[in-house]
Amino acid sequence: MSEIDNEEFCYICRRPESQCGKLIKIPGNICICSDCMQSTLDTMQSAGFPGMGFGMDPQTMGFANTEPTGSASDYSKKENNESTEIETASDSGEDTPDKKDNDKDKKSDSHRRMPNISMINLSDLQGLMPNRPKVKTHKKDEPIHPIIELKDMPAPHKIKAALDEYVIGQEQAKKVMSVAVYNHYKRIASSRDEDGIEIEKSNMLMIGPTGSGKTYLVKTLARILNVPLAITDATSLTEAGYIGDDIESVVSKLLAAADNDVEKAEQGIIFIDEIDKIAKKKNTNQRDVSGESVQQGMLKLLEGSLVEVPVGASSKNAMVPMVTVDTKNILFICGGAFPDLEEIIKERLNKEASIGFRADLKDKYDDEPNLQTKVVVEDVRKYGMIPEFLGRLPVLFALEELTEDMLVEILSKPKNAILSQYKKLLAMDEVELRFDEEALHVIAAKAKEKKVGARALRAILEEYMLDIMYEIPKDDNIGTVTITKEYIEGTGSPLIQMRGVPQIEGVS
Repeated sequence: MSEIDNEEFCYICRRPESQCGKLIKIPGNICICSDCMQSTLDTMQSAGFPGMGFGMDPQTMGFANTEPTGSASDYSKKENNESTEIETASDSGEDTPDKKDNDKDKKSDSHRRMPNISMINLSDLQGLMPNRPKVKTHKKDEPIHPIIELKDMPAPHKIKAALDEYVIGQEQAKKVMSVAVYNHYKRIASSRDEDGIEIEKSNMLMIGPTGSGKTYLVKTLARILNVPLAITDATSLTEAGYIGDDIESVVSKLLAAADNDVEKAEQGIIFIDEIDKIAKKKNTNQRDVSGESVQQGMLKLLEGSLVEVPVGASSKNAMVPMVTVDTKNILFICGGAFPDLEEIIKERLNKEASIGFRADLKDKYDDEPNLQTKVVVEDVRKYGMIPEFLGRLPVLFALEELTEDMLVEILSKPKNAILSQYKKLLAMDEVELRFDEEALHVIAAKAKEKKVGARALRAILEEYMLDIMYEIPKDDNIGTVTITKEYIEGTGSPLIQMRGVPQIEGVS
């Protein structure tokens, strides 16, 4: 197991103590290396500020502050008063202040490094700078200790069974993800020194319509494996030097998800959503700073490279320490809806089946519900993803569009189902909530029409449950509420059963 060290960083150059040597601690819990301290002193001394200088106490390696601080007006007033005292003393024949101070200067020279020093209290800067987080690093010479041991790694069928408890449908997608993740963590656990064989990473490209469960699949997978997960959108990524997030910011989010543990972050999962938004722009004469250039910048990140990322911030310009993260063991999963990809797939399929006497009709695939499942790498390349980028995402699969029956199952069957959430809310008011089977099909049909996937289910239920959840707390005698088909269609009302009353009454 690798040794974990908590290192201090230089506040100015951000180098760890292992690289720059012993750090100098100054007030305000600030650490500065000796090189930065010396360069700061040289810069301030060469600036030529009147009445200001710096001296370093070799005993304490700190600053020697020998004169009180004050403004320029205070110093001018003091000089005027001293000149007046000198003239008065010379007229009266008394000793001038210069003569009186000679003895004091001789006595205080041994304690004073430089005269007229005014310093900035660096402890006042403590409230302006962020608290520096502790970073856990590991020695590069020692092998990485896998966060999931090979004997504890669940088999692909067990991973899929766990996904089945939360995700309805998408059988092929769950099978592909289970195998890819299983092989990825076997790759980390295996040692290439035994036989010289190094297993390549199995990064994934996930294609599916909106609301089909792409993000939910990745979240559930990371929760099952108990590994750090970072989710980001590709829409905010831009080429280096332009306004937006740098490409390395996705690694910084993963480091934050791993509690600043570098070794743990280097074995986590990064999910980049909306990856289709960085497709190569067509028919444009302007610089594509958020399209093809972002794909080019992500090549080394996906393949595996050493990346310097800020700790506790998403921007490298922030005054925070930098840490190096190796991305060779990070699993990257990219996902996107890829609108209008069906047209490219349809064009390819029609071209393949439109030659000869037995050629298919050109409108054969117009009503195909899951045309994206027939996607190949060539289709995604024509969409605007560069070949180098697709080559680093070897696992390509698509999710199916949700049917009405799948939406009905999503309402009630999985763990943390939407209906279970509403039932728990009303159970806190000691009221039982029921749904008729026909009402669920009507809700699913309405959600299907919105064409936003499973996200429409919550929006529809919020609309119909609003009046119920507003009126129920008014009457403590209500025992059961049943949502009927007529209520969802707008031709009736929910059935309310009072406590201790056997009959059921319709209430508008």
